[in-house]
Amino acid sequence: MIVDPVAFIRTETRLRLVPHAPEIALHVADEATELWQKTEEELGEIGLPPPFWAFAWAGGQALARYVLDHPETVHGRRVLDFASGSGLVAIAAMKAGAAEVTACDIDPFAIAAIGVNADANRVAVTPLKADIVGEDRGWDTVLAGDICYERDLAERVAEWLFALNRRGATVLIGDPGRSYLPKDRLENLAAYEVPVTRTLEDSDIKKSSVWRFRQP
Repeated sequence: MIVDPVAFIRTETRLRLVPHAPEIALHVADEATELWQKTEEELGEIGLPPPFWAFAWAGGQALARYVLDHPETVHGRRVLDFASGSGLVAIAAMKAGAAEVTACDIDPFAIAAIGVNADANRVAVTPLKADIVGEDRGWDTVLAGDICYERDLAERVAEWLFALNRRGATVLIGDPGRSYLPKDRLENLAAYEVPVTRTLEDSDIKKSSVWRFRQP
């Protein structure tokens, strides 16, 4: 059994600069399948979710780049980074001047990784392990990267994000064109050519965009 997720993360990953946001360093894995197997072996479980926390995904890199280049989207604001994974986008928001950032994920390893990565970048982020879809805690800006890879999840989250947008929150989505992105409800704010891990994305460069809901 893993008794210390933080120690596991430090042992099984390396601190590297994020290719499309080199202002930020993350603890990332060399190879997805090997880390996945080690996690299952250590926990004595099979069928665990992939280690999303151990990689800088294309949509997250695009969203982090956008936030760093457009600090007005988060400056002085209360920010939620939804499905935070490694904490990349949350860290970008803090570096861009957010008043406070909550980094939410349901994976306990992600929660540990968020803390480790925030420390490595010398920023303060509040990790939150919870399923908060449907909640509204008064966030000023909501950031969501790489959430549209599964139909049911994408539909559920999109409705929630649309409601937050409608009540006045700034909602930004980072996505490389995954199947269940609701493009008919969104407008493209920026597009990037993002370096990624070939074993995860089947290419070395992934065109990724930042989106917001169409304004009425």
